[in-house]
Amino acid sequence: MKPLVEMSVVVPGFSRPELKRTLDALYASYNCPDSATDPIQIVRRYETRADREIAGFCAAALAFGRVGSIMKSIGQLLGAMGPSPEAFVRSFDPKRDGDALRPMVHRWTRGDDFVALVWILREMLTRAGSIERFFLEGCNDSAADLGPAIESFSSRVRQIDLRCAYRRRLARPGVYYFFPSPSSGSACKRMNLFLRWMVRSDRIDLGVWSRVSPSRLIVPLDTNVVRVGRCLGLTRRSSPGWKMAADITRTLREMDPIDPVKYDFSLCHAGMKAACGATRRARAAQCPLGAFCRPAARRSRSSRAPSGRR
Repeated sequence: MKPLVEMSVVVPGFSRPELKRTLDALYASYNCPDSATDPIQIVRRYETRADREIAGFCAAALAFGRVGSIMKSIGQLLGAMGPSPEAFVRSFDPKRDGDALRPMVHRWTRGDDFVALVWILREMLTRAGSIERFFLEGCNDSAADLGPAIESFSSRVRQIDLRCAYRRRLARPGVYYFFPSPSSGSACKRMNLFLRWMVRSDRIDLGVWSRVSPSRLIVPLDTNVVRVGRCLGLTRRSSPGWKMAADITRTLREMDPIDPVKYDFSLCHAGMKAACGATRRARAAQCPLGAFCRPAARRSRSSRAPSGRR
């Protein structure tokens, strides 16, 4: 998969250095473990890098839906794994251990999907030793971002035999939802979230991995980042998906070529806390990014733009 190359977005009315200073200040204000309720707080409870890698993948995989529901489901899954998620995965036997997972439900994800997820993680560890090494098998250092590596990662996962996990044959196993591909148009939000946690290192992100550069990360595209990104003019795209995620990242890379995705956590949670004035005009004055926000322009462009693939 070739990285997308497009012209950068230029928003009239303010300079890129001005926006960078504001984003850097927002990043600093959120760069604290307790700055916002987030699944990574659960992952951080584990001390070893191996446990954090497994716990991180499970937590990121379930990061869809309401925050309270996400935190509850992550707690249930990791609770079933015991004190060491890595040890649980390495010794996992679906027949022996699957019954502890099958009662679980997270939105449309059902028990057999959880069993299949843990089985896939065990196969990764058995074949490569860690999720990082399995991921790196498809990582081309010459690629501008991690899109091709994610494509390879998901493709190789879908070749794993899942008959031991599912009690009936399925044309499309539900566990595949955890392994999307950029080529399908998916923003791969949860995979990019996991990669952010593993690759970056600050007071929020864990820096478990050592062989992937933060400069190649793609922003995890959720509804808050979409809204704030469009209001700030970080993208002109109207349809969330891989192209929009790459577009926003490309603009952020102009402000920090080494670590563009460092802004993700603060942008996301500023939107979640309704500090952003994008949807509440009366709150625009309180928005930390209000001086740069162009919600009217965003709405005008999106109303004219054709709908695209999600």
